Amino acid sequence: MKFYIATDHAGFHYKEEVKEYIRSKGHQIVDLGPETTDRVDYPDYGRKCAEAVKADEGSYGIVICGTGIGISMAANKVPGIRAALCHDAYTATMARAHNNAQILAFGERVVGMGVVYSMIDAFIHTPFEGGRHERRVEKIDAIDEAYKK
Repeated sequence: MKFYIATDHAGFHYKEEVKEYIRSKGHQIVDLGPETTDRVDYPDYGRKCAEAVKADEGSYGIVICGTGIGISMAANKVPGIRAALCHDAYTATMARAHNNAQILAFGERVVGMGVVYSMIDAFIHTPFEGGRHERRVEKIDAIDEAYKK
């Protein structure tokens, strides 16, 4: 799997650990920044990750800010992207299984690294179930289409 990762300054410290963990699982990861802990705006990085995932079919993303809220909201503004703010392995599992999420979002100030690892594992190993969930994901995508005009 290929992952893109982007954070703001409040999610920066987890980034290197997450990158190392993803690589240790045999996956590719592309760092979209930032490069330092200097203050940056999370919408810029949420958007950057979402656009990269959208442009690279079959790829996934990880976005991190202080709470995960703002950066996930920004990522979800890119049409066709489903970024899921998760707090544990269960929510990460459901994000993939029921919502076909392409981006995992979380907050550095909210969850510990052990939980982060369990969420990443769940996200990686859970396929989209399709079936009755496909219709619902199509309805989410239809909302994007309705507002493109």
